[in-house]
Amino acid sequence: MIVAKRPLVGVICCTRIPEDPAQAVAERYLRAAPFMDADVVLVPSMSDIIDIPSVVGRLDGFLLTGSPSNVAPHRYRSMEDGTGPFDPARDETAMRLLESAAEKDRPVFGICRGFQEIAVAYGATLRPDLGESDREQIHHTPAGLPMEEMFALQHSVALSPGGILERAMGAPSIVVTSAHFQGIAEMSRNLVVEATSMDGIVEGIRPASGERVFAVQWHPEWRIADNADSQRLFAWLGLLMRGASFEEAAVRVARRSVQDSAPD
Repeated sequence: MIVAKRPLVGVICCTRIPEDPAQAVAERYLRAAPFMDADVVLVPSMSDIIDIPSVVGRLDGFLLTGSPSNVAPHRYRSMEDGTGPFDPARDETAMRLLESAAEKDRPVFGICRGFQEIAVAYGATLRPDLGESDREQIHHTPAGLPMEEMFALQHSVALSPGGILERAMGAPSIVVTSAHFQGIAEMSRNLVVEATSMDGIVEGIRPASGERVFAVQWHPEWRIADNADSQRLFAWLGLLMRGASFEEAAVRVARRSVQDSAPD
C-alpha cells in the first residue's frame, strides 16, 4: 500500500523549568497541524547538541512559536538590559535555523516571539513597551491575568494593499488576537511590511529577498478551530511546504476561502 507523504513541520521548543530544564511548546501550536495537513515534530532549542543544517535538511518547514521569553537585546544591537525572562538557547537555535532554512529554501512561519526572531534576523530592532496601559492601543493585557482573559484582547490590522497577505486573506483588514509586549522599533530595509495595526505597529512581515518566510505578531493559533483567517495562515504554510511559491500559495488559499464561503 502506498501512503501519501504529508509534510513534516518542525516546531521550535522553549527552555522551561530553570531548576530542571525541559524543552517544551504550548499544545495550541501543535493543534494547528490539521489545518496545514501536516505532521509535527519538536525541535529542541539545544544547538549545542543538534546539527541544525542536518535537521533543516530533513524537514519540510518550520514554525517559530510565541513564548513567555523575550529575544535578548544584544541580538538586535541594543545596550539596554531589556525585560526578561530570556531564553538564550532559543535565541541561538532560532537564528541558526533561519540561516539554514534560507540556504535550503525551507518555509518558516513565525508567530509573536517567532515574528520578533525573524525581524531581528533580518536587521530590525525591538521595543518592549506595547503593553503599557497609557498607549492609544495596547497590545497585551496586564501581566498575570488568566490565559482566557489574556487572549481575549483583540484589535484590527490593516493588510498592505497588494501584499501577499492581503491576497491570501481576501480582505483589506482582519481582526486578530493580540498578546505581545515587544514589537518592532526600527524597521529593516531587508523586510517587507504585510500588516500594520491602527497605531502604526508592524504586525506582519516577510523578507524582501524572497525567502519563503513570513511572520505575524498576533496569535493565529489561539482557538484556531473557530477562526477562518487563522486557518488560512496555517494552510498557507502547508502549501509552501508542498513546494508552492508565496504567490501560488496565496492564490490557492484565497480561492479555497471563496469556495468555502459560497452558498450551497
